[in-house]
Amino acid sequence: MKMHVRRNDKVMVISGKDKGKTGEVLKVYPKTGKVLVKGINIVTKHQKPSKQNMQGGIIHQEAAICSSKVMLYCDKCKNVTRISKKVLEDGTKVRVCKKCGETF
Repeated sequence: MKMHVRRNDKVMVISGKDKGKTGEVLKVYPKTGKVLVKGINIVTKHQKPSKQNMQGGIIHQEAAICSSKVMLYCDKCKNVTRISKKVLEDGTKVRVCKKCGETF
């Protein structure tokens, strides 16, 4: 499955309980079409005691969210945007903001 976002991209959630929040993409799962975003979709997990976590207990961590619920966030426009692809003179392909022309 082809993804419209990559790791370290800044994205904004466009639907769901975290609508309007922005965060950085930590991990991309192309097989399932999901992304892991920092500070988005926080869930509670009950952890048993282990060698790394001697006490155990309830921990809060990010869960994966469907990639269709996030859009790329442009820092120059201060808004979400779609992207277009552009080929430079040296043959490299870059992603460009459709609204302002900023490269990602």
